[in-house]
Amino acid sequence: MIEKINIKERVHNYYWQEDLNCATTILKVLAEMFAVDLEKQLIDAAIGMHGAGKFGAQCGLVEGSLLFLGIYGRKQNFSKEDIIRLCYNFADQFEHEYGSLICKDLRPAGFKKDNPPHLCEEITNSAAKFASNYIKTKVI
Repeated sequence: MIEKINIKERVHNYYWQEDLNCATTILKVLAEMFAVDLEKQLIDAAIGMHGAGKFGAQCGLVEGSLLFLGIYGRKQNFSKEDIIRLCYNFADQFEHEYGSLICKDLRPAGFKKDNPPHLCEEITNSAAKFASNYIKTKVI
């Protein structure tokens, strides 16, 4: 079941009301869209996934989406191999769409102390739409 939600509103709420990072935000938005319950332990595991704890490594939007693909793929009874293929193809398409999978490329200002919070809100909105479209066309 696909729930109709306002992505922009949900992302804004998760960033500004709950102060979540990009990985947790996209994971929760996708879970809402596709009516998937997430365990608290999974949310806790995503705490440091925003560019590998602000290191600037793999983008948390990619990591959160890949986590969700694994969860949703299993829910749809996909095999391990199929989920791996879906994740590979998602990463390939994300890189093609956004130019990189790396946080420091997508967020060139990095994580400086004087940066305002949640600089990635706009790309998070876009990436959530991108991920949901990918799931609708490749998984469902």
